[in-house]
Amino acid sequence: MDYRRLGKSGLQVSEFSYGSWVTFAKQVDLAPAKEMLTAAYDAGINFFDNAEGYEQGRSELVMGQAIEELGWSRDSYIVSSKVFWGGAKPTQRGLSAKHVTEACHAALKRLRVEHLDLYFCHRPDIDTPIEETVRAMHNLVVQGKVLYWGTSEWSGQQITEAHAVAARCNLTPPTMEQPQYNLFERHKVEADYAPIYDTYGLGTTIWSPLASGLLTGKYNNGIPNDARANLAGYEWLRDNFTSDAGRDKIEKARALAKVAEGAGLSLTNMSLLWCLHNRRVSTVILGASRISQLTDNLAALTQKAKLTADVLVAIEAIVANKPAAPQKF
Repeated sequence: MDYRRLGKSGLQVSEFSYGSWVTFAKQVDLAPAKEMLTAAYDAGINFFDNAEGYEQGRSELVMGQAIEELGWSRDSYIVSSKVFWGGAKPTQRGLSAKHVTEACHAALKRLRVEHLDLYFCHRPDIDTPIEETVRAMHNLVVQGKVLYWGTSEWSGQQITEAHAVAARCNLTPPTMEQPQYNLFERHKVEADYAPIYDTYGLGTTIWSPLASGLLTGKYNNGIPNDARANLAGYEWLRDNFTSDAGRDKIEKARALAKVAEGAGLSLTNMSLLWCLHNRRVSTVILGASRISQLTDNLAALTQKAKLTADVLVAIEAIVANKPAAPQKF
């Protein structure tokens, strides 16, 4: 496992990290959670991602209990939460100072820690002034309850505004952004944020590197019964796969699988390594729901040399619909 700085900060984050979206308290209870956390930790993963909105806080409860029972030293791992979706009432949602503060306190209790290493604004809130959110985050940093704060799925313009507010008011600016990034979802990381990486030292903790399973090849021949797309509450994911755009991505996944095979890689590992190849990516969040999946994902780290320049060109030809060039690998 190699480690990368989280943007301009001094925090060293493992190049692969582990997240609990859809898994903990949904597909995974305490015992398998401990098994997978142990496998990730022993492999060198030091960042574990969570959010108040993951199963209405139950994901954080599982992770907090699991880590406490595993007895990890608090200075050996990084844990996060995100704020936006905390409940149905108006004061339980969004990025008001009230909700940002109270959601932090609730996450601390669920995760059984005294501070959050990373705390994300899970989405932008058009109903709350950015200055109010920046000030609330700054206050939590000053109080020692949050070490680094950031955003998730914000636009480059919104992140720039947050930095401008912080500079004008002498407040703590955001350190990192958590965008979706994979072979099929590239605009924010590669285009929208391009002007601000060097300006503000933006770090990125990217999610869905396998496009919710599309880039594992598991949907190439239909939707398996045990797939996330069949889970209650995730009908939107199934619809994404069965739409015209979804079917186009599946066709591309089939073509990408052939490139991976020619390079001596699985489609899964090739897709993860492609994300990691981008130097603007601080860490790639894995979302495995089974120990076998996690072990397979981690195996990608031993195969970096197979992601050659020729393989990258072949990948781009498929994803960008460019004329195919002869494969040399």
